[in-house]
Amino acid sequence: MTQGILVSREGAVATVALSNPGKRNALTVIMWRELARVMRELSADESLRCIVVRGAGREAFAAGADIAEFATARDNVEQGKVYHREHVYGALQAVGECRHPTLAMIHGPCVGGGLEIACQCDLRISGESGRFGVPINRLGFSIAYDELAALLPLVGRAVALEILVEGRVWGAQEALAKGLLTRIVADDGLEQEAYATARRIAGGAPLVARWHKQFVRRLTPQPAPLTPDEIEENFAYFNTEDYRIGYDAFINKKKPKFVGR
Repeated sequence: MTQGILVSREGAVATVALSNPGKRNALTVIMWRELARVMRELSADESLRCIVVRGAGREAFAAGADIAEFATARDNVEQGKVYHREHVYGALQAVGECRHPTLAMIHGPCVGGGLEIACQCDLRISGESGRFGVPINRLGFSIAYDELAALLPLVGRAVALEILVEGRVWGAQEALAKGLLTRIVADDGLEQEAYATARRIAGGAPLVARWHKQFVRRLTPQPAPLTPDEIEENFAYFNTEDYRIGYDAFINKKKPKFVGR
């Protein structure tokens, strides 16, 4: 299995697989960029009717971002802006604005950036092994505004705050109760159910499906544009001691001891 974004197709249904072997499909900069490109290309394909987004294999959907590359890819404010506002949000936007219906098929961990990708899909079907959360408070950094704006319309204010402030990772049944999932099935039947759903979608009128997606986006409230000061504050954590403490603790598999500065 190779690292990257793997694309396959059967009839009018395409599959986009997030692949990072040995790292539970953790997302690299290259993968974020490739996901954006692939989703835009598939969106333009008039012959498609549904896209299934999944993690390669059955171990994980995606265990967040590949933290190991943070030291070189997002180690300061300017790098952080490019990483989050261009690479990550570019991919999330491409998934969310895809014209065709999208379905996230979830095995195992679906956390951090993985959860953000799944939340941009129209439907989310999980196996019983699904695990969900955004535990970035343990790393000493905050979610980017663009990513929060993509997450908030689905989960709502109360659940968004619970996810981000508590930083807990929870199971599929709790995710279903919170409204994050469309349905849960046994892991052994997940692939069958996901593709049966995709075929049902593909059997419907494609123009109607695209219109419904367009109508829902139109009626979803959009936040006011961010000011330059708000963007700067969003990435101020790079200059904190807590961020360095959190990153070092993660890399060295220790429990962080944050100091609040």
